[in-house]
Amino acid sequence: MDETLLRSLTPSVLGILVRRGADFAAAEDAVQDALVEAVRVWPAGPPRDPKGWLVTVAWRRFLDAARSDAARRRREDLVDEEPAPGPTPAVDDTLQLYFLCAHPSLTPSSAVALTLRAVGGLTTRQIARACLVPEATMAQRISRAKRTVSGVRFDRPGDVATVLRVLYLVFNEGYSGDVDLAAEAIRLTRQLAAVIDHPEVAGLLALMLLHHARRAARTAPDGGLVPLAEQDRGRWDTGMIAEGVGILQAALARDRLGEFQAQAAIAALHADAPTAGETDWVQIVEWYDELVRLTDSPVVRLNRAVAVGEADGPRAGLAALAELDDALPRHTAVAAYLHERDGDPATAARLYAEAARKAPSLAERDHLTRRAARLNTRRSR
Repeated sequence: MDETLLRSLTPSVLGILVRRGADFAAAEDAVQDALVEAVRVWPAGPPRDPKGWLVTVAWRRFLDAARSDAARRRREDLVDEEPAPGPTPAVDDTLQLYFLCAHPSLTPSSAVALTLRAVGGLTTRQIARACLVPEATMAQRISRAKRTVSGVRFDRPGDVATVLRVLYLVFNEGYSGDVDLAAEAIRLTRQLAAVIDHPEVAGLLALMLLHHARRAARTAPDGGLVPLAEQDRGRWDTGMIAEGVGILQAALARDRLGEFQAQAAIAALHADAPTAGETDWVQIVEWYDELVRLTDSPVVRLNRAVAVGEADGPRAGLAALAELDDALPRHTAVAAYLHERDGDPATAARLYAEAARKAPSLAERDHLTRRAARLNTRRSR
């Protein structure tokens, strides 16, 4: 069995399934099933066209899974269509479930992991990526959380901070494009803001609205990612932006700054700029300084390095980046961008290609690959 061949064929087979209409997560599962089948049957008789064989088997597995899922949904719909035994008011208890899963017996990190898995519907891989830990570590964390709460009564809700963290991560996963959870996260955060008068709840809602307002401009007609600086700002939802800015201003006026308000302030500055060149990067760096003070997050420091590169020049950004662990997700992509801005296309192209190999999604990988190819084409002319 040529495992090197299997590994080399996996990305192209995955890409073919996605282009045929499979969503990325389902395509990944189908390709994995095909690889397992290949390991089982190829030693006895390898196919003449390994790639074609993998595509055929993976596509059949995807169709089988899709049909099974459709049948399951139909069974659930039939149950839902059955008349209720008596008059029962319609109640949406999703937000209550978020609070109950954020149980006081759990650590905040375990509560977040359990809620994302049990209520948010995210996979262990998605949760691990969002929390910047290996998938195996996250699987163990979720298992421990389940064991911890297996013998307790879910009659004591968790705290607001944990629920806000969960909603933030659900929104980010939806916004990334892997699964469409962004609108659901906004809906639940609106519910929370209606019953809890807290500036950070308002800050999170404002942040979600300001980011969601740009969603239509984030992808090109061919599905490729469009960086913020290249987006058609005429496609941004100005009504949603105005709502987000209004909510943020009311929250900031209470003078109880938190990380979600600071993030929303950065998003508002981007939304306020008529063009990318008119962005107030100096003020954005100041808000990132506040975020570093509030969170000391390595991701915040990474984003701050980009802002410093815009405000003070790419070499200043590279100096800020040099202080961070280069194993940080998207570190290589940021380094590539700053080297490109600094007039070093050879280094930038190499780093873009390296970042593409590490990309967490197919869309991001394709985007980084195109950036590398564009620079290499320019250099060859």
